[in-house]
Amino acid sequence: MKKEVKSQVSRQDLPEAAAPMNDWLNTPVLRIMEKGLDASSLRQRVLANNVANVDTPGFKRSDVNFQVALESALGQSGVLPLKETLAGHLAGTQSPATVQIKKDSATSLRNDGNNVDIDKEMADVAKNGLYYDSVSQAIQSQLGILRKAIQGQP
Repeated sequence: MKKEVKSQVSRQDLPEAAAPMNDWLNTPVLRIMEKGLDASSLRQRVLANNVANVDTPGFKRSDVNFQVALESALGQSGVLPLKETLAGHLAGTQSPATVQIKKDSATSLRNDGNNVDIDKEMADVAKNGLYYDSVSQAIQSQLGILRKAIQGQP
């Protein structure tokens, strides 16, 4: 007598300790690093806009305050679930925290009212690039640990 084998395993068949793959990637450390990458990406776009408008009369530089962005990311206690319209959708998360772009209207370096200092902007672009790279490497390290755990490596 042959025993019938199920071709698909449902979540109810899994032990309680087993979590879906997307839950393994939804750790507090990875969420904070994701916020760091998002803020750094936004800052890069803002800095690029400043550089592009270095010769625009009356243009005022903008910047993203990383301290406020990090405090906002760390201060939130939870995340809001995305709406699942179909049963096959993966559960995602959406952050209620937003990063503020601040316009610097207080200073003016030139007679035309533009306050963009190209040297400062390029230094900020380089600093932001280093930050982005370091957070990317940290995420890569975290995912490497997960990969080793999945493969059963020490």
